[in-house]
Amino acid sequence: MAIRSRTSTKASICAATSKRHLDTLTQVRRIWKPLVFVICLAPALLVVTDALELTGRLGANPVEEIQDRFGIWALRFIMITLTVTPLRRLTGWNWLARFRRMFGLFTFFYVLMHFLTWLILDQGILLSAILEDIFERPFITIGFAALLLLSALAATSTNAMRRRLGRRWQTLHNATYIIGILGVWHYWWQVKQDISEPLIYAVILAVLLAARAWWRWRRHK
Repeated sequence: MAIRSRTSTKASICAATSKRHLDTLTQVRRIWKPLVFVICLAPALLVVTDALELTGRLGANPVEEIQDRFGIWALRFIMITLTVTPLRRLTGWNWLARFRRMFGLFTFFYVLMHFLTWLILDQGILLSAILEDIFERPFITIGFAALLLLSALAATSTNAMRRRLGRRWQTLHNATYIIGILGVWHYWWQVKQDISEPLIYAVILAVLLAARAWWRWRRHK
């Protein structure tokens, strides 16, 4: 009877734990993911409303302001994306992994908007001006390389592509760290004098890379 009672107690605990896990995932899917999606989209919407002078103004050089806003938010989102796994490991909140793809896709979205602003509004899709910028301003080449890598990650972000690529999928998506490095490098070279803000992103990225290296070392120790 005692053995049966202990078995029944363990089964009850497992069932309760499983139910709580399902409840958490349901809340994430139905409540938190839509809310986080709207929050992630807010900076882009604010650019539009500021352009229409409904919530503010874009300043004396609106094209540069739009480009800078999209670029900064792209860098912020790549940092947020890279923070998900360390935060999940530190807290045990496995549900955080449900947001990683969303953050990654928003990184791609803001990088793409940053690029299109430069391509259409700044360069006017003029091929000679585009090529001149790419060859004379290396930070643009670095940014373009980051966009190409992000495009590959966005195109393979679906569950179907993950199954199709198998182990190669994880290898490809480890390029997220390379994108982070290219993003900080692009920003660092872009600024003329004050490197204080790029330095902040560089420090954050260094901490995230160090955390990854430490966990990797512990796993293979």
